[in-house]
Amino acid sequence: MLASHNLVETEFKEILFEKRPCLDHSGNAVPGLYNAWIILNNPQQYNSYTTEAVKEVILAMRAASNDRTVVAVVFTAVGDKAFCTGGNTKEYAEYYASNPQEYKQYMRLFNDMVSSILMNDKPVVNRVNGMRIGGGQEIGMACDFSIAQDLSRFGQAGPKHGSAPDGGSTDFLPLFVGIENSMFSCTVCDPWSAHEALRYGLLTEIVPALKLNGEFIPNPMVHVDKWVNERGDIIYGKSKSGEELVKAKETLKASVVDLSALDEATEKICTKLMYLMPNCLSKTINSLRKHKLEHWDKNKESNRDWLALNMMTEAKAGFRAFNDGPKGQREVDFVKLRQMLAQGHEWNDDLIRAISPQFQAE
Repeated sequence: MLASHNLVETEFKEILFEKRPCLDHSGNAVPGLYNAWIILNNPQQYNSYTTEAVKEVILAMRAASNDRTVVAVVFTAVGDKAFCTGGNTKEYAEYYASNPQEYKQYMRLFNDMVSSILMNDKPVVNRVNGMRIGGGQEIGMACDFSIAQDLSRFGQAGPKHGSAPDGGSTDFLPLFVGIENSMFSCTVCDPWSAHEALRYGLLTEIVPALKLNGEFIPNPMVHVDKWVNERGDIIYGKSKSGEELVKAKETLKASVVDLSALDEATEKICTKLMYLMPNCLSKTINSLRKHKLEHWDKNKESNRDWLALNMMTEAKAGFRAFNDGPKGQREVDFVKLRQMLAQGHEWNDDLIRAISPQFQAE
């Protein structure tokens, strides 16, 4: 009888945990070897993670890491709209806002989730089935490989909604895309298309997800090839506009989403990983992960402290505006906020009421 090294045995309720047979180069199932699929299961809220889901991801990563029959881990989500958009804003707004002591404990769990990816004994593949935004971007970057469908978008949301991308993006993103691109993404929060993300070095591979008349086509909403605008700038993966955008939307409407190419590409990289010496593979991955861990381990605890205290001010306002604001108006009045702070107004409920969209109709 082999010893179990899991801390606890668990029944997964918030996420899905599946062991799928490894495939050989001919596509045949390999007896006794599996890939562990850890699947976020909250598509109604764009696969944002609740506190309970975070706990389950940690336990699932640990279980996959310890399982002797598992070759690789696939981290993904249900549906085709989003891999993950970060923490559950309803939970943030209704429970953690104004409770920094509680949010600090939550961030201990979040940090452990990121670390459970970075310290997994198996290679972790992020199957990006849709948007990878905010904390979703951060847990995605903690993975070793990212295979994305080309309708996906990538980016941050923190400064727009009262937080800072200190759950991994400020540590990891410069390693992928450099300081300038990281600065723009983490502050301005404009999302990148999958094609831009691939070009910047954020992804391993992208595959088409739209079928038109039974054939895969690239994302019609972006310029897939190099394109020179009127100023001579080379654009790649930028969103279309004007008449091009109208036609692109028509193409999108006439097409259907099919993630079979994403599944095939995911299985393909898992197969390649199977045909490697397991200990040499593990050592190589861990040596490369050190570049992420160097920054992550240095900053994660001080970031946790700051993010908790921020729940008393900007996060309290930002998350409640996003959760409670009317459709199309989920951000605070940034100009009024700056004006009030410039006049020396203290952070209190009067300030939050003055800048929050949910109170403006009163």
